[in-house]
Amino acid sequence: MPEATSTQTHGAQTPGAQTPGARTPGARMQTRAPWLTLNTDGQRHPALNAATAFTFFGGIAAFALGLVVKAHLAATILGIVAFGIGMTAQMFSATREQRVFIMAGIIAAGVGAGIALAHGGFG
Repeated sequence: MPEATSTQTHGAQTPGAQTPGARTPGARMQTRAPWLTLNTDGQRHPALNAATAFTFFGGIAAFALGLVVKAHLAATILGIVAFGIGMTAQMFSATREQRVFIMAGIIAAGVGAGIALAHGGFG
């Protein structure tokens, strides 16, 4: 069976020319570690970033405290406050990264406050 040959011609390359993406021997690829930033739109949002951080870390703390039966009062208060600030911050959030951290904090705060309320709440 005869081999199929291509009649299509490709652009001629000059000797020593490199194809795009080719690396020379001994060259090092410089890769930067991904940088976590909430300001991917190029603008600063200090108040929103502070609200995002409080919502995220407050929600995590409320969830952790909600698992401790004797800390139900602190977990209830922290969970409700973090939930409320998170809902407000969500309305004004400017970037996707802020929304991701805010939602993670809101969910953790809600679950933590719910568990704390089941353990006694404000009582």
